[in-house]
Amino acid sequence: MTPLQDRAAGAIMGAFIGEALGVGPHWYYDLGALRRDHGHWINDYSTPKPGRYHEGLQAGDGSQPAFILKLLLTSLVDCNGYDHTDFCRRMDEQLLPLLDGTPNTGPGGYTSQSIRDAWHKRVEQKRPWNECGGHADTTEAIERTLVLAVRYATRPARLAETVAANTVLTQSDDSVVAMTVAFAAVLGQLVQGQKLDDQISGRLMQLVEDGALPFHAVTRQGLQPPAAGAEPSRAGRFASPDALLTPSYMARTAADDGIRIVPAWKVSLVYGMPCAIYHILPAVYYLAARFASDFESAVLHALNGGGQNQARAMLTGTLVGAQVGLSGIPERFIEGLTDAAELLRLTRALAVQMEPGHGDPG
Repeated sequence: MTPLQDRAAGAIMGAFIGEALGVGPHWYYDLGALRRDHGHWINDYSTPKPGRYHEGLQAGDGSQPAFILKLLLTSLVDCNGYDHTDFCRRMDEQLLPLLDGTPNTGPGGYTSQSIRDAWHKRVEQKRPWNECGGHADTTEAIERTLVLAVRYATRPARLAETVAANTVLTQSDDSVVAMTVAFAAVLGQLVQGQKLDDQISGRLMQLVEDGALPFHAVTRQGLQPPAAGAEPSRAGRFASPDALLTPSYMARTAADDGIRIVPAWKVSLVYGMPCAIYHILPAVYYLAARFASDFESAVLHALNGGGQNQARAMLTGTLVGAQVGLSGIPERFIEGLTDAAELLRLTRALAVQMEPGHGDPG
């Protein structure tokens, strides 16, 4: 594999690994109960305890976010690019028939709010997919569109277009869409080989200035005030570029010796344990910057912080996986992952497709 392909594959497999690590200890908001059930330090895949979320799955299994991620990954590979109609058909045929609109059903034993909302609108109300988005303020769209960020890492405008189009299938809140596209843009930069450091937001803002990312921008370079009487430099689709600025602040925090989160899993207490996107993303960016070259430490600190640790570990896994590459992920995490061989096959196929020179009809 080329370095670009290795980073692309690392990003995708990192997401599957982080998601599966969260299956056993998912959604413990009482850290004492988490330690009682899973020990002082969780360092591997685990089976959910009776009566917990995802009961019935085994260590190494993925739950519903992994199911949907694989659905989009397979569509991308089969179509050699993003085909909106094909993905919607797969959702209609392969996911929605397994749901009933309640939380505790479907693949993985739990269905998130945004997917439940989409089920009610699509199945019960017979609405078209472009009317199925809801107002859940969570990271569920990121959890699947991360493969679009990988596929179009070298094409930021196409990345933003496809991620936004896929996000609104289930989540229509403008701020959630903006933060989802911003995360994808960060991941695209890492797949290209850029660093998650205090300069990444400047690189993203330059893409806004160049018209490659459709974010609204008022300030000039370096967040300087606009010239007197000047129009905004970019009047883009998204209301504010602030979602592009968060990663650099988190990277700066991780590198600042005067700011200590010790141990690092307590990042969940600093930024919040709940599911909302504004709790999850700062913690993810912080851990991915602090442990940029250490996949194991990154995902395990994300995991051991409790709360919505599955999303935290999944998104940390994709950002650090992109930085270390597939070759930098400890083999034990791949060996312990259910259906690892099939996931590796799909991941490598997508990595080859996104490599420059292999054609890009999408």
